Amino acid sequence: MPKSMTAYGSAEGPTAIGHLRLEMRTVNHRFLEISTKLPEELRSLEPLMRERIGQRLSRGKLDLSARLRSDAERPTTLTINHALLDQLTHLIDELTHRNLGLTAGHASDLLSWPGLVVTGEFDVEELAKQVLVLVDRALDSLEAQREREGKRLAEIMGERVAGLRASREAAIELLPTIRAGLRDKLNAKLAEIAASVDPQRIEQEIVFALQKMDVDEELDRLGVHLEEMARNLSRSEPVGRRLDFLTQELHREANTFGSKSTDARTSQLAVDMKVLIEQIREQVQNLE
Repeated sequence: MPKSMTAYGSAEGPTAIGHLRLEMRTVNHRFLEISTKLPEELRSLEPLMRERIGQRLSRGKLDLSARLRSDAERPTTLTINHALLDQLTHLIDELTHRNLGLTAGHASDLLSWPGLVVTGEFDVEELAKQVLVLVDRALDSLEAQREREGKRLAEIMGERVAGLRASREAAIELLPTIRAGLRDKLNAKLAEIAASVDPQRIEQEIVFALQKMDVDEELDRLGVHLEEMARNLSRSEPVGRRLDFLTQELHREANTFGSKSTDARTSQLAVDMKVLIEQIREQVQNLE
């Protein structure tokens, strides 16, 4: 079954730097677009997280947020990033030297500088493994909801495909009656003309009129596109783009069928078809 691009997933668990909760939200989008909101401690792992998401998803706009809560039972060791401290003090010396009106301030002011104070020591590789496990669990949760939503969307579109098939069959059944009626109408009008008319010319005019309203080709293509759409709705791989293309083709054939209609009944069938196709198009936009 196709998957929806609208879903929510989450996962949480302990890591080397505290308890981590990941939340993922996706909405429809032409391509895969990932936005992240991560604590500073996880910034270095962002490329790995993006890569893992890209391995599982192909389309949709995904928002990933992470909340890190320190473990109260985990001993905390604070150390100074001396390389960064040297750069900061050098800049302070340069500022105070060039601008005599500036004062160096207090050493405690530097403690709030991002990255200057390092909290504890931990194995970066081990942390990466722990975080990716949580990413996979959040993706599992997300994809489960995408599959449930996609199954429901496929059912809805399947109902619309069945409606289109019924309208097509109704049109096929009506065409012989409409053609016979058109022939009778033309003959009746010609009979009202006092002057004699060549029977061969009459037949030519009837054939010409019937050719103008010939929709067999459009109905045949509608049938082919509907079969292809039904087949794609049962596939598990991403089919959103393919279904979007088929929807455009269905709309094209329904428009042509309606423009050639010379009977109120087939005109109404063309309108019904376009309504159903538009309903399919709206749902297709949410499929991966």
